[in-house]
Amino acid sequence: MNKSCLECGDKIIGREDKKFCSDGCRNAYNNKINKDSNNFMRNINNKLRKNYRILCELNTEGKSKTTRTKLLSKGFDFEYFTNILQTKTGNTYYFLYDQGYMILENEYYMLVKKDI
Repeated sequence: MNKSCLECGDKIIGREDKKFCSDGCRNAYNNKINKDSNNFMRNINNKLRKNYRILCELNTEGKSKTTRTKLLSKGFDFEYFTNILQTKTGNTYYFLYDQGYMILENEYYMLVKKDI
């Protein structure tokens, strides 16, 4: 049975379950499948990634404190996060994946990391 590459259509030689003729075709195919569909989506994902990197940089211990000014100076955008966690005690945490923050008094923020 002759199989052809999902990306370029060339004949595949090798294992029976191969789908691509080369690593280059496999990468090109997966990049097309996983790319953001439009600029709006790409811009939001970039903002989420940037916010996540900032929280990781400032919260190396798993729990720390910082100021709003420091977050803003690094380019943090408070409008973009992935989920909100409301605790039983009434505290609200804003998360970017496993990195989160809670607003404290006097423009301070508690940075936390979820155990995954």
